[in-house]
Amino acid sequence: MLKNFWYAVEFADRVTTKPARVTVLGQHLALYRTPKGRPVALSDLCVHRGAALSGGTVKGDCIVCPYHGWEYEPDGQCTKIPANLPGRAIPRKARVDSYPVQEKYGFVWVFLGDLPEEERPPMPVWPEFEELKENGGRFRVVQGEFLWKANYERILENGCDIAHAPFVHAGAFGNPERPEVEEYELDQPDEWSAFATVNLHPPAPSGLWSFFKRDKTKLANRPPVKTSAGWMLPNMIKLHVRLPIGELVIYDTNIPIDETTTLVKWVALRTFFTGKWADKNAIERTMKIFYQDAEVVNKVRPELLPFDLGAELHIRSDLIAVAYRRRRQELADKGWMLTDDDKIMGDVPRREATVIASPARRENPELARAWVHKAHGYHPQVKDVEGEPES
Repeated sequence: MLKNFWYAVEFADRVTTKPARVTVLGQHLALYRTPKGRPVALSDLCVHRGAALSGGTVKGDCIVCPYHGWEYEPDGQCTKIPANLPGRAIPRKARVDSYPVQEKYGFVWVFLGDLPEEERPPMPVWPEFEELKENGGRFRVVQGEFLWKANYERILENGCDIAHAPFVHAGAFGNPERPEVEEYELDQPDEWSAFATVNLHPPAPSGLWSFFKRDKTKLANRPPVKTSAGWMLPNMIKLHVRLPIGELVIYDTNIPIDETTTLVKWVALRTFFTGKWADKNAIERTMKIFYQDAEVVNKVRPELLPFDLGAELHIRSDLIAVAYRRRRQELADKGWMLTDDDKIMGDVPRREATVIASPARRENPELARAWVHKAHGYHPQVKDVEGEPES
């Protein structure tokens, strides 16, 4: 799983002044809004006794731990310990990791990593959101989510895999009578994404779509449909289908809860049937695709994507997947893959917590000793004495 990226972790309208837990890369986050609407993401792990801050409340801009009432500012610093007698200082170690947050495209995005701002990969660009129908544009949007029992990289490759459609989605948009994948060249606009564009031969439409044209002969001989599919690091899929009646664009953000569980939050934009009456059908069709994919991908073995390209056979139509695996290897070589060093281990029964170093660990060297929860992304030179209570 990749760190040092922006992750779209939740739909923006679900983030409120009531704290909630979201899990990304195995890390629990306490996500909330301040009374003025600013989204905040903190490590959901109180440094005192390990309580979940997401179970607490918001007081002013602070989140209040439900266990002992410690209050944490949006920057992660504890500013109140109710058990302290008057005049007793708050320990410098009374802080949790706070992660950069942005709100865009209807999502709250969290940067999970310790890179300074100038070194961070950019957020992906979703240009269709500049043309939403509600703002006078072309696209009507619906959204939803789907839980997979699969690794997010397996799901990512599936979403970019052109050759699976005739078999997994036969009758929906895959045509088993025309399974060939034409030669294509990769479109790589930057080092963070890659796309493949081909002409697909869809089957005759059914249901609502069959009423768009009454000529059954034309329905049986539909022209090829120009289709683009691609990945956007760290975990996103974009599908762009140019139908005779308009465009369909789907963005999936495949949120790795852990190595074998993935929560996909998706948005689907369309320029046809843009009335509210068609939203239910658009959602049902999108969810049908997920159920069809999950039936196959949830059973893929090994669960985790191999690092060795030779561990699985690749052919010419797999070009986009191979490009992803090579880019992932480059990032792994840079140390951007999550490892067991990011986990805090308990005793018996074995329970663990993941803590990814936040930018504050680099930006504030004077706080080198001020972190109870050690994290892989930061290695202070100053040694500290473990376990002694602060005065």
